[in-house]
Amino acid sequence: MDGTSNHNSNSNPAHIILIPFMAQGHMIPMVDMASLLASSGAIVTFITTPVNAARIRPIIDRIENSHHPVRFVQLPFPSADAGLPAGCENIDLISSPDLFKSFMEALSLFGEQVKLYLTTRNPTAVPADCIIFDNMNFWVGAVAESLGIPHITFYGPSCFYILCAHLLKKHQVLKSIDDDYELFKVPEFPEPVEVMKAHVKRWVDRQGWEKLSEEFYNTEKSACGVVMNTFEELEMLGLDKFRKEIGKKVWPIGPVSLANKDLDSKAMRGKASSIDTGLLLSWLDSKAPNSVLFVSFGSLSCNSISQLVQIGQGLEYASSSQLSFLWVVKEADNSEEVENWLSEFEERTKGRGMVIRGWAPQVMILDHVAVGGFMTHCGWNSTMEAIAAGVVMATWPRFADQFVNERLVVDVLRIGVAVGAKVPIFFVDKMSEEALVKGEEVRKVVEKVMTGGEKGEERRKRAKALGEKARKAMEEGGSSIENLKRIIQSAEGENKHLE
Repeated sequence: MDGTSNHNSNSNPAHIILIPFMAQGHMIPMVDMASLLASSGAIVTFITTPVNAARIRPIIDRIENSHHPVRFVQLPFPSADAGLPAGCENIDLISSPDLFKSFMEALSLFGEQVKLYLTTRNPTAVPADCIIFDNMNFWVGAVAESLGIPHITFYGPSCFYILCAHLLKKHQVLKSIDDDYELFKVPEFPEPVEVMKAHVKRWVDRQGWEKLSEEFYNTEKSACGVVMNTFEELEMLGLDKFRKEIGKKVWPIGPVSLANKDLDSKAMRGKASSIDTGLLLSWLDSKAPNSVLFVSFGSLSCNSISQLVQIGQGLEYASSSQLSFLWVVKEADNSEEVENWLSEFEERTKGRGMVIRGWAPQVMILDHVAVGGFMTHCGWNSTMEAIAAGVVMATWPRFADQFVNERLVVDVLRIGVAVGAKVPIFFVDKMSEEALVKGEEVRKVVEKVMTGGEKGEERRKRAKALGEKARKAMEEGGSSIENLKRIIQSAEGENKHLE
């Protein structure tokens, strides 16, 4: 779809290319970013693949019907050339750990498709002024530089995590630590928190990934600036330190989930819901304010049947009969054993609990007045959605940035309670027994988050206050909206170079 935004009086608006990483948690914030940039005056081209476009088809339709100048381009993904099964175009479709590296290598081949599109097949005939790319797309730097297009990194995780990773690499800290579970402080970090080696290792630094690692860091260095799904008021100290460290523009533009203002857009964010939203809202409407715990662990993390049983016990035996729960169990899709246990569990907790099998409209749920707590894997999208909704969290990280995000939520912002998970579980790995969290621990955390006495009330007040700041950041004149405008102004600059 061509055209210009109604909000833009510039006859020559900036044309910004968005290239998300092919994972649901990375696609979602970039779709929101496309809407935000287009409504702020840019022309946007969003590049993805057929399988990923099909997943977000309702969102594509909604954006196209809004007449914002966003073009969705589908380019073929070279699954077969990289030794992947046909249609393996998203990391949640990777069936074994061995295929993860093959998938990452396939991204370089996809980069050739993107370069071809930008040079010979771009139907807009509008030159690209800049590319905003997910930092996992390590190949973008070489493509953008070969075409002379400025490129900006989009970091999906928190600034808290990105700064932590930057400082650890700068000081080579991990080389001197042998114990994966030894607590240590990060040099120069502006917050007094401690982390563990097992929780801060980056996927790109593993053995055998040296070539990909070099490309990854080269692309980070060559980027003109950084965009983040956070806001100035949330991570002020970290953002200030990170800007000084990298010497580049850093634009926080979040929470991007707040781009979805009406009920329909909240309900379809990500992909189509697995439950009728009318039925879901009716159930939530029947519950008292702050009485429902929402339990969801993101699009990638999976629980073993043993862990599901322990979670179920914790939810079932939480002491207050006034507490209800809404639990997303995507594992039911692939296991008869899980489905059989789940059916019995639902019968025992009828009226008090609801189970969603598959994808849930998370933003819509968190925004409901009945929801008073969120048990989460601490993926940054989920964390930001909870912050935007002013909801306290029970934190249960699994891998990547999630353990560091937990430290931000629990130790710095003080709006969460840790379940106590310690052992990382990569999304393609089976959950080990040592990673199991017992039902009694789950029960204790549920009660602390949902009631928790005076400390619980203080947590809830802090969460509500942060929610207010998040909403103000995304209003006209707010810090995030102003940063969006600065990105576009930079792309529209006299020499089309970012300032």
